[in-house]
Amino acid sequence: MKKIIYLILALVVATFCACDNYVDIQPTGRKTVDSASTYLDLVAQPERVYNPMAFGLLNDNAWMIEANVIGKENLSFDGINMTFNEDADRLSLSDNNLYENMYNYIMRENIVIGNVDNSKGSDDIKQLAKAEARVMRAWDHFLAVNTFAKAYDPATAAQDGGIAIMDEYNLEATPTKASVAEVYSFLISELKEAVPLLAEEPKNIYHPNKAFGYALQSLVYLFHRDYQEAKDAAEKSLALKSELADYVKLKQAGGPTKSSMYGLADNPEILNYAYQNSNTDNYGYTFNYGLISPELVQMFESNDLRYSLFFTQNASKYYYDAGSGAAVWNSKITYKKFQYSSVGLRTAEVYLVLAEAEARLGNINESIGIINKLREKRLDGTSTALPTPSTKEEMMKIVIDERRKELLFGFHRFWDLKRFNTEPEYAKVITRTFPLVSTDVEHKTYTLQPGSKLYIIPFPEKVRAKNPNITICPRGIYTFTACRSSCCSRSVFCFRPRLH
Repeated sequence: MKKIIYLILALVVATFCACDNYVDIQPTGRKTVDSASTYLDLVAQPERVYNPMAFGLLNDNAWMIEANVIGKENLSFDGINMTFNEDADRLSLSDNNLYENMYNYIMRENIVIGNVDNSKGSDDIKQLAKAEARVMRAWDHFLAVNTFAKAYDPATAAQDGGIAIMDEYNLEATPTKASVAEVYSFLISELKEAVPLLAEEPKNIYHPNKAFGYALQSLVYLFHRDYQEAKDAAEKSLALKSELADYVKLKQAGGPTKSSMYGLADNPEILNYAYQNSNTDNYGYTFNYGLISPELVQMFESNDLRYSLFFTQNASKYYYDAGSGAAVWNSKITYKKFQYSSVGLRTAEVYLVLAEAEARLGNINESIGIINKLREKRLDGTSTALPTPSTKEEMMKIVIDERRKELLFGFHRFWDLKRFNTEPEYAKVITRTFPLVSTDVEHKTYTLQPGSKLYIIPFPEKVRAKNPNITICPRGIYTFTACRSSCCSRSVFCFRPRLH
């Protein structure tokens, strides 16, 4: 049956103008989608944007220009998060459409899943369209649950409030909030069924391939603490796509400000294209969350090209506070010269997932071998390999440190702190002295405890305003009339959203 997508165009396509030319659907008049191939095209979104405004500074990797924080310690996410200010009111602050984008993408994916079977075309294309949409729907739910809810903890996940599972396109639906455990059960089930149906070589780079599907599956299993399954899925992904960008060769070619060998779609590591800013350049890294902390700067070895090729301490005052010890992403490195995926998955992350899974399983020799394989492509000279540690805990420390240096910006360190904080042996109390340069402001040391409520990002005000069931508990925690009784006591965000 022919489906009128005037509504789709109004709600979705117009939001992603970069997609218009690609899918050849113009938002003028009433257009119809009546072919399976067009539904398959709708899965592709060349510009998936996930802005980290709400949590970009809420970790020990990040830093911020002092002028952008001083005086705003209670007024903005940047000010609140840079000073770990638990007393500030975050409830009216904008997340720069992060939540809205996630659920708009999910809505688009649900439209494909719910309608492609009634379109014209081969069953193979219909099956592929549904598989791709289900995998990307799992991706967006995974991002949402790890941002707006507690990290998965097997001891509490069944009671911890999570997010809405949006598994159908239904404008009349008022889905209830799922627990964190229920969200992960949904993710695992979706990926088990959909990933084997993906193509190894998709229509183009904006469609998920099987290597990405297994990579996402490995990440979900890792966060769910199913370490053998995480290992198996990571190995399946790397069997399909394992190439790493060679930073040593990049240096020999003049570095990323001169050579474009890994620019645009030429970086062999990229498994899916997602951005924390516009995909047109990397200036957003410099202006927004492109600084790394003095602590992280000191972690890089002198021959680590992840630092020397991409960061500078000799930048304009608009980008950097000289003397702070922090460093800033080189604004000359655009996506045309180097395609860096701050949000989307890369093969480098799959190697790190595999290394952690091996470490968790007690396979220390295998874990350090994987880490050293990655370091061969990242460090210059002959001294790139780390010695084999003697304990699992020491191996995990190496994995955690390499994740900090490799997975910069985006969600990664914020998520890692949340999940490691559920394990006493890896939990971290973060301290930050700020400011470091300004002389007319008192220098204070701020502390972020592992159990801080700041780690759960509040749902946007406009989402709460559309749902009268949402109320605020005395401790500033979301709940609703049908909420689990433990919501307030567990300091989790619970909600019953309407489709928006």
